[in-house]
Order: sequence, then C-alpha cells, then structure tokens
Amino acid sequence: MPSESPVATALNLAAAFTFVFASMVALFLLPSAYFIAATFGSMTCMIAATWLTTRYRGLFHPRARTIVFGLVSAVAIYLVFYLGNLGIETFHPLGLSSSTENSIYSLIASPSNPLYLQVSVLAFDAVGYESFFRGVLQTRFEPRFGTASPFLVALVDAAIHLLTLNPLWVVTTFIADSCWGLTYRYSRDLTCNTLSHFVWDIVIFIVFPIR
Repeated sequence: MPSESPVATALNLAAAFTFVFASMVALFLLPSAYFIAATFGSMTCMIAATWLTTRYRGLFHPRARTIVFGLVSAVAIYLVFYLGNLGIETFHPLGLSSSTENSIYSLIASPSNPLYLQVSVLAFDAVGYESFFRGVLQTRFEPRFGTASPFLVALVDAAIHLLTLNPLWVVTTFIADSCWGLTYRYSRDLTCNTLSHFVWDIVIFIVFPIR
C-alpha cells in the first residue's frame, strides 16, 4: 500500500482535530447535568479520531518497564498537584481557592454519580485523551518540534479548556498534559500513558481527592 501524501496526512489530521474540538466544545458548553454523558461522547470521538488517523498501529507496547514507569508517573503527577494545592491554599494566586477546585470535582465525583459510573468515565477519559493528544497530536508534532512537542500539545489542550471559564482548570490541564507528554516522549508506549492517566484520575478524584 503506498504511503499517504503529506497533504493528505495534514488534511486528515485537521479533520480529526476539528471533530475532537467540536466534541470538546459540546462537553464544556452543555449544562453540567450532561457532563458525564458528554464526556463519554467526547472521549469516543477522540478514540474514533485516533483509529481513523493511526489505526492504533505502534501506539501500545506493553512492557514491564513502561508499566512501572506509568505507575511512577501517576504518583509523581499526583505529588505535583498535591504541592500545588498547598500553594493555592497558602497564597491564593489570581484569587484561586479550594472552591475553584470543588467546581471541577462536582462534575465527576458527585455523590449523585455511582462509583461504577465515576470509574467508567475516568477510564474513557484516560484512553481518549492519551490516544488523541499523545498518540495523534504529539506523534505528529515531534518530527518538527522535538522536545517542545509535549508542551505545544499541552498548550493546545489548555487553550480548549478556556471554554470552561475556569482558570484553575486551564492551568492544571497544561501542567498535567505537559507531564504526560514527557511521559510519552520517554516511554513511547500509550500503555504507560493510559495507565498513568487512569491511576492518577482514580486517586485524585476518588481515593485521595485534593480539595
């Protein structure tokens, strides 16, 4: 099979990004009562966009080393957020406070959402985000931007999160995406990233919430 032309590759990437962007606009602009359903929808769009652009070829290479690296990454990112929360409580930069964090938690970890639903949506979140933002965008950016690619992808995702009108969500998205971007750059294995993202989600939203 002949390889795809650069123009076709760029057009496919643009179409995939537009598809994902539209799903994220709906996710952030729909009433909060629909957030869980919209999350499942948006993550499904990310997974579908990844399949259409990569067929998931070469993205997952499960090995003991990368699995351990994924767990270590999850713990490290949690510690970054734990220390960041202490800084917010102490200094209240830009007027941020714990109430800003609670507005994020209430969308997923609400008592009205049963545990199985919380775990399910967090699993989709990990697979969807890592598939598209690392497996597609970062993979496409790296040949041109090299070590800057994790941060460029993080900036793209953070910019989309401006739609939430929540400055803390924007900042934390950039930090988390940068960490996962670096994780993927050095592991080259979405198994590592998906595990890291999912474990981090479970710990920070369910097991040991930071708020």
